[in-house]
Amino acid sequence: MTRGRAKLAISQGLSLWVLEAGDGFGDADVHAHHAIQITLCLTGALSLIGRDGRVEAQTIAVAPDAPHRIVAHGMLLFLFVEPESRAGRALCARLFAQRDVVALDAAHLFALAAPLREAFSAGLPTAVLLATGQDLLDTLVPGGEGAAPDPRLPPILAHLADHPDDTLVRAAAATGLFLSPSRLRHLFVEQTGLPFKTYMVWLRLVRALQVYAQGQSLTEAAHAAGFADSAHFSRVFRRTFGQPATTLTRL
Repeated sequence: MTRGRAKLAISQGLSLWVLEAGDGFGDADVHAHHAIQITLCLTGALSLIGRDGRVEAQTIAVAPDAPHRIVAHGMLLFLFVEPESRAGRALCARLFAQRDVVALDAAHLFALAAPLREAFSAGLPTAVLLATGQDLLDTLVPGGEGAAPDPRLPPILAHLADHPDDTLVRAAAATGLFLSPSRLRHLFVEQTGLPFKTYMVWLRLVRALQVYAQGQSLTEAAHAAGFADSAHFSRVFRRTFGQPATTLTRL
């Protein structure tokens, strides 16, 4: 497996990766993750294979929780957006009415991403990555449009981000929401698209990637996020992103 050098930046609601992928990077497994994925091929070639077949383009979007496989080499930019966010809801409504994997006519995005390509080898500050990610998202979703989530949900998700060992009932109670367990589970699935336990695995994975992006080792990141060990983290990472975590060599 060819290793890819990467720079990662993660904040609430979105994350941006710039990855220099060798030829072997395209041997990814079929995988699915909860975030909306927007991929820009800055150099090289890109195609994504979803349930409806192969899509080849310079910019491709993948719906949340949609199985797909990437075939690519060169420099890639991945923008991941939480589907529960207002922008995420707008993207889902706009892009994925017919297909889970769609090509975007988004040449205007490359002007925003070009500085990242040119500065990749010199290093990219996290603040620059996050600012670029927000600029890309603002371009894709002008004016912050999109349906707002149920107002009862964001406080629960914020609590869970800080208290990942809590149950859904305890998280809801901590925010002043008291529903029966069955109604609470229904609300959670309706708003996130995922069962609670599956969502929490995704949350732990995002936390591990945050720690890794801040300079810690993969083993330290796994422990900080509450995975049993680095092997458990590696299995979840591969199932989610189609590649072993060790394929990423952080800049």
